[in-house]
Amino acid sequence: MALQVSLVSADAEVWAGEATLVVAKTVEGEIGFMAGHEPVLAILAEGQVRITRADGSKVLANAQDGFVSMEGDALTIVAGNAALVA
Repeated sequence: MALQVSLVSADAEVWAGEATLVVAKTVEGEIGFMAGHEPVLAILAEGQVRITRADGSKVLANAQDGFVSMEGDALTIVAGNAALVA
């Protein structure tokens, strides 16, 4: 089972797809999300979002100023500024 992930900045979709694990930095600290995670709404802190795709490859993005929302198996990260690193 995989997460449906959407990472967007204020002006564009940065990355979307399926992932097995996503780690994001919030004002409370880092949090990891996998399929079946409980619902969460958290404030995004400046830092790196690490996405592990279903095939095991990694996606890295820098993000700041926004929020993270987990509901069902859908994870949405909305950032004022976000850009892919790798």
